Amino acid sequence: MRNEVWSSGEAAGKEPSMHGSARPSSRPKRAIKAIGETELIWMMAMLMALQAFGIDAILPALDDVAASLAIEGNDRQFIVGVYLLTAGIGALVPGALADRFGRRPILMGSIAVYIALSLASAAVTSFEALVAVRAAQGFFGAGIVALPPAIIRDRVGGDKMARMMSLIFVIFLMVPAIAPSLGEVILLVADWRAIFLAMAMQGLIIGTWVYFRLPESLTEENCQEIRPRVIARNMGRALSLPSVVGYVFGGGIVFGALFGFINSSQQLISEGFDSPDLFPIVFGICAGSMALASWSNSRIVERFGARRVSHTAVFAFIAVASVQVYFAFQHDEKLWQFVPLMAINMMLLGFIGSNFGSIAMNPFYNIAGAASSVHGFVRLTLAALLGAAVGYAYDGTAQPLALSLLGAGLVCLALVLFSEKGKLFGPPEPDTAYGTEGD
Repeated sequence: MRNEVWSSGEAAGKEPSMHGSARPSSRPKRAIKAIGETELIWMMAMLMALQAFGIDAILPALDDVAASLAIEGNDRQFIVGVYLLTAGIGALVPGALADRFGRRPILMGSIAVYIALSLASAAVTSFEALVAVRAAQGFFGAGIVALPPAIIRDRVGGDKMARMMSLIFVIFLMVPAIAPSLGEVILLVADWRAIFLAMAMQGLIIGTWVYFRLPESLTEENCQEIRPRVIARNMGRALSLPSVVGYVFGGGIVFGALFGFINSSQQLISEGFDSPDLFPIVFGICAGSMALASWSNSRIVERFGARRVSHTAVFAFIAVASVQVYFAFQHDEKLWQFVPLMAINMMLLGFIGSNFGSIAMNPFYNIAGAASSVHGFVRLTLAALLGAAVGYAYDGTAQPLALSLLGAGLVCLALVLFSEKGKLFGPPEPDTAYGTEGD
């Protein structure tokens, strides 16, 4: 592992050397010592984990929120679904701003909004107010998820980026694995509002870490103009390559099925399988399987390549989803049948997500912020809309979820075939951080 990633005033430039001198930005910079690769990975993971905690910690409290704010039926899912949707829409904004003003100021603004609106969520007195605040939090705090891939892409590309993103996902996915349990613990000593206070505290701690330790990674030569025509051109470029578009939309679709599980998981486990006490455990097993897959991916992706690994995972995902459909349509499906299959498919998503994202980002070194934003917008918005539809289709069984998983896998495969012109399992990609065909 590289001991030094970059320091303030010395961001990654065109020279592929650890100490390569990039043209320093004219923006004033705080004096920050070089940040190591390990610390950078942990920092980016915990930033993204803010969103995961904001989604998953509240899941065990949905019944309490519904009772407190007089929410009926599946409407409680909007507390999660609207956050996911607006986070996807909001992802369009921070990347373009970060390509002009730098990663740090936009990221710090997103964290500040996350903290303030977490506190506001704890103070609401109606369901409508909570949905509105959560919608604003998802939109204006979208930078905490949209910018980490751009910060990593500023430094590395190719399968090396896939390895770093996999390690980030290992840490990031620890949060969904334990967040519902943390939510349960909080509910033992306080009401559901305390969960939002915990979100604000987490944001404050991570924001302080970022402020004092994260240097600026955008170089002067890669600054983009803030003009609608320039922004539209950059975002259009980020979706214009046929080799990219299938991975962006395919990733959004398969994660839409995952979001469908997140939206309906509390009702499915508690009501459909009549096991409310097991919900945090089941959710932790499924999320933990994704973390395990991401760790495994970080160990193999530079050897076998992001394409070979992710394409194999897509075929396996379709096979497992087919078995899920079979069991879901059997009379009286059992929890012990559902959980292993769901965990395996979430594990396979761990081999798909970071690899798809890295393949899609690889050609866009000089517009990494815009590319990260528009890719995040497509993936998150598409996933949130599909996830909301799947969740709202919950009928007391796992049938809607199983069908969505199988359908998502098949459509994803078709999109990847389009991007690869029918030829799958391509060779590993080199680290192209310092200039690519997309530049």
